[in-house]
Amino acid sequence: MTLAEILEWYATIAGIVAALMIAADWSRRVTGWGFVLFCTMNLAWIGFGTIDETGGLTTQNIVLFGVNLLGIYRYLIRKKPVQARLT
Repeated sequence: MTLAEILEWYATIAGIVAALMIAADWSRRVTGWGFVLFCTMNLAWIGFGTIDETGGLTTQNIVLFGVNLLGIYRYLIRKKPVQARLT
């Protein structure tokens, strides 16, 4: 198996698992770790795109990496916002 194939399959499986973690909405912590997994997926796709010279895939995953960093900040770093009570 080539490095490109390993990166491709890792990215595919990581993306599926991360999407399930986020969609299930079990907790803020699980959702945050889903975004961490998405970031590793983005790095794998960037590596794959660099090897296979797929500019669109590489560019997309660079942007999505930034979006997923925002998800990590919101769910793992920032404190949960206090909800206003309705009276």
